[in-house]
Amino acid sequence: MTERITVRKLNAMGEEVFRYSGKILRQSETSLVLEAIFDMEEREFHGLVFRIGDRFVETHYRDRWYNVLAVYDADTGELKGWYCNVTRPAHIEDATVSAEDLALDLVVQLDGSWFVLDEDDFAALNLPSADRAHAEAALQELQHYAEALDGPFAGEARI
Repeated sequence: MTERITVRKLNAMGEEVFRYSGKILRQSETSLVLEAIFDMEEREFHGLVFRIGDRFVETHYRDRWYNVLAVYDADTGELKGWYCNVTRPAHIEDATVSAEDLALDLVVQLDGSWFVLDEDDFAALNLPSADRAHAEAALQELQHYAEALDGPFAGEARI
């Protein structure tokens, strides 16, 4: 499958922050997996460095309050780690996937260790209490999976 898709990152109010293009690898009733190539300025998040040319394999969920980006090195092709965004469930339609970012991010290393980012930004958001509870539960679910190298972190991390 080589269908192209546009990824729209939205803020918590539903306003577009940025967009980029990817290639659909597979999809199901509840998720979409795509490949995108990082093409922005180099960024570092607790040891996980995004470089131009890095390959991202992203999983966006219609039924979960997060997405997971597996980051592969541009030069070696090796998995470097994962970057997770706590979001409202993704909207996937008309060759576009959109997700409203709720500020919380989780960086997961290959050994299952993790770092939470942007907790102050999350605390400052004016969210309905139900959305705040979903976001906090999503972060806990991701942390549990990371510690066990299970769920979205299973497989290649054990090599």
